[in-house]
Amino acid sequence: MAENIYKNIGQNRNRTILLVLLMPLFLIAIIYGLFYAYGLLMEGNTVVQQQYYKDIKNLLPSICGGAITIVTIWLFISYFSGSKMILNAAHAKSLTKSDNPVIYNLVQNLAITAGLPMPKIYVIEDESLNAFATGRNPENASITLTTGIIRILNKQELEAVIAHEMSHIGNRDIRLMLLMVAGIGCCTFFGHVLIRSGRGGRDGAPIMLLGAALLLFGLLLAPLLRLAVSRQREYQADATGVLLTRNPLALASALEKISQDARVEILDSQQSVSAMCIANPLKKTKSLFGSLSGITATHPPIDERVRRLKAMGR
Repeated sequence: MAENIYKNIGQNRNRTILLVLLMPLFLIAIIYGLFYAYGLLMEGNTVVQQQYYKDIKNLLPSICGGAITIVTIWLFISYFSGSKMILNAAHAKSLTKSDNPVIYNLVQNLAITAGLPMPKIYVIEDESLNAFATGRNPENASITLTTGIIRILNKQELEAVIAHEMSHIGNRDIRLMLLMVAGIGCCTFFGHVLIRSGRGGRDGAPIMLLGAALLLFGLLLAPLLRLAVSRQREYQADATGVLLTRNPLALASALEKISQDARVEILDSQQSVSAMCIANPLKKTKSLFGSLSGITATHPPIDERVRRLKAMGR
């Protein structure tokens, strides 16, 4: 098991490096694709419009360079401040030992067992049942719990959930997901800004095209990248958490309770954060995208996770 843990840490380090390298390449490909499509639309138009497109095309290297610069700066900022932004967006409040000695001692004991620094503890005022860990490394990590999960789960189940989140910290999942969430948030934010800025202006086409490329990257491509690194890590965190508590049935029981009410309303507007949670915290919708949830979900089915944990218990 210990060998698998070190293997997971190495894989997450390599995936982080690959993610940082591939994100700019994917973004450039999308920008060039949209500008190429725009050029096809201009073929049957006037000479003036065709010349206008040629002028825009000449600016493409500068446009791509500007986009990559923006994303790089944002990722750098997010690497050091992203976890604070996520906690603020979730309206999470710090929890101290005097606030809840039981939770504090559970986290402290599991940190010692895992050989990790004591993470900070935060609470979201929500009666649903969910939890997540974030941070750029174990020395700057935090674990967040909803008030509902603290109130409803028993001590053994809470310990199992905290051990699961502690495993994400130990496996370095938190760094990989922090960069992923930051990248998605950056692209969608600046995409909306550029589209609004380009409306109505004579030279607004290149600005709007760049905004559309950023939105397309953030809304479509980035979630697929997130999917590629999310689902298996939950199984790994379940297994590593059980190694800490020696109680797989407690985590199985906790997941069954969590599945009854995992939605965290404050995270509806922070959908990229959902991949960090122990269970999908978003509202289930009946739509084309909802019907594809089994394919695009960032979490494996809870029933399957419970089945594996009960098998370990036997």
